[in-house]
Amino acid sequence: MSYSIVYSSRTGNTALLAQTIREALPAGDCLYFGAPDARALEADTIYVGFWTDNGTCDETISSFLQSVTGQKVFLFGTAGFGGAPAYFAQILQRVQQNLKDANVVGSYMCQGKMPEAVRSRYLAMEESPRRTAMLENFEQALSHPDAQDLARLKEAVAR
Repeated sequence: MSYSIVYSSRTGNTALLAQTIREALPAGDCLYFGAPDARALEADTIYVGFWTDNGTCDETISSFLQSVTGQKVFLFGTAGFGGAPAYFAQILQRVQQNLKDANVVGSYMCQGKMPEAVRSRYLAMEESPRRTAMLENFEQALSHPDAQDLARLKEAVAR
């Protein structure tokens, strides 16, 4: 069974997930690995990775997903806010809406670290419980994706 791994990564988090998938699958079956490209569409299964942008995938992945026709798709992604499976499920549902004709065979999401500019933006906010929660989440995200996240991703891919 041939596969491609297509991903977009702004901070390196999703690239780490993509590389983990690549290492977990048979190297000889990989037709394509990298940024969205029509060559990836030749595979039987496409692993599509994204970073979360306003509650969904970024525009490059959205456009790519709309070009998928008939392949099996495994969605994977990262989001700065984590810890709530319901939040991840909402993101995955929005991302999946970009697919017109594909069979989603699995998905995985985890928290990912955010750039320092985000912390600076939070620090500039007026003191409030919301600001405190956002800064705490930022600190928690710094270690992600971690070894446990990557192990869970490998399990999801194996299913």
